Amino acid sequence: MFVRSTFRRTVQLSTRKFSTQAPTTAAVSIYNPTEEHLALRQMLRNFVETEVDPQAKEFNKDEKFNMPLYKKLGDLGLLGITVPAEYGGSEMDATAAVIAHEELSAADPAFCLSYLAHSMLFVNNLARNGTHEQKMKFLPGSCDGSLIGGMCMSEPGAGTDVMGMGTTAKLTEDGKHYVLNGSKMWITNGTVDGVSTGDVFLVYAKTGAGRGMGDITSFLVEKGMKGFELGQQIKDKCGMRASFTAELNFDDVHVPVENIVGSVGGAGICMMRNLQIERLTLAAMSLGIARRSIEVMNKYAQDRKAFGKPIGDFGQIQKHIAESYAEFMAGRSYVYSIASNMGLDEVGAGLDADGVKLYCGPMAKRVADRAVQVLGGNGYIADYQVERLWRDSKLLEIGGGTNEAHHKNMVRDLRKDGQIL
Repeated sequence: MFVRSTFRRTVQLSTRKFSTQAPTTAAVSIYNPTEEHLALRQMLRNFVETEVDPQAKEFNKDEKFNMPLYKKLGDLGLLGITVPAEYGGSEMDATAAVIAHEELSAADPAFCLSYLAHSMLFVNNLARNGTHEQKMKFLPGSCDGSLIGGMCMSEPGAGTDVMGMGTTAKLTEDGKHYVLNGSKMWITNGTVDGVSTGDVFLVYAKTGAGRGMGDITSFLVEKGMKGFELGQQIKDKCGMRASFTAELNFDDVHVPVENIVGSVGGAGICMMRNLQIERLTLAAMSLGIARRSIEVMNKYAQDRKAFGKPIGDFGQIQKHIAESYAEFMAGRSYVYSIASNMGLDEVGAGLDADGVKLYCGPMAKRVADRAVQVLGGNGYIADYQVERLWRDSKLLEIGGGTNEAHHKNMVRDLRKDGQIL
């Protein structure tokens, strides 16, 4: 485990362990604003090349979660990348989180999605909103990889309509527990073995009778609590197949009041604060997908020959590659610009958190689609990766907020702000 004060030395050691190649990105810039960020990217680029890329095809094909690889993220300090050092984290910023998700997603978006659900939706959320006692209990194990967590918001009948959730939490007469009843759906890391739940979850439930922010409370629900069970593992997904998705059921689950995160009825602000970094890192995943798709089609266009010359010499192919690069760089600049100003303990970045995801999700899907087109038949099979990236990209227009939800949120915020520049 490393902390911020020793980060540079650790990533240098890690880099030597995984590869001797120089980093592709060689200078401090908006994408690597400090030497520390540059070292992080170099370490991740090498780790992805030697550890993540080789396993991606197999684990996605077989719909398996790579637990040993996940634990290596703990060894590298990535699972607690935004967590204060006193709780076992690396105490880095939003830009570091973006770098991690861009690099991991370039090789295996599904594995990266499980990483995001743990490190952002659970770990960062608890680090920002939990009590000292809750952090001491759950964060060290979550940072070193001995625990795997997630967040439970969506339900079978309530997705974008968060306030329509049906899961309830009722205080017991002795005032010591809340009793949770309901079901949560589409939960990443809901299971990692197909037979039992993950280790610990932040669960949003109704403690009030209305549809307002003050009617929702967040609870820490632990594996093994009576009545907390795996409903089903969701299989045969279009993409993200190496990331396990599940339905989780709550049947009279007694949760001690000590497991309330924040205050009763106070989950709304916790939710809004964490949605900002969630959407930013989901946008970063789209960057990884787009970047790898461009790399694959650019190389293929140089190697593949037709009519006596490389297909990259034809204008139709050049259009696909050039437009993809321009769109990728526009999205990348947007993401890193917002990351550079995002405080993890603050709210107020909702407009652009929605904006980066709204732009980058469809952008990645278009770029992956162009890569498939450039490769032709080879793009339609698993050997060249882009068909998997194409399938994976679709989720980033749905999960963490649909495109339509972003439209609604952004117009609402723009109406409030009036002057935008």
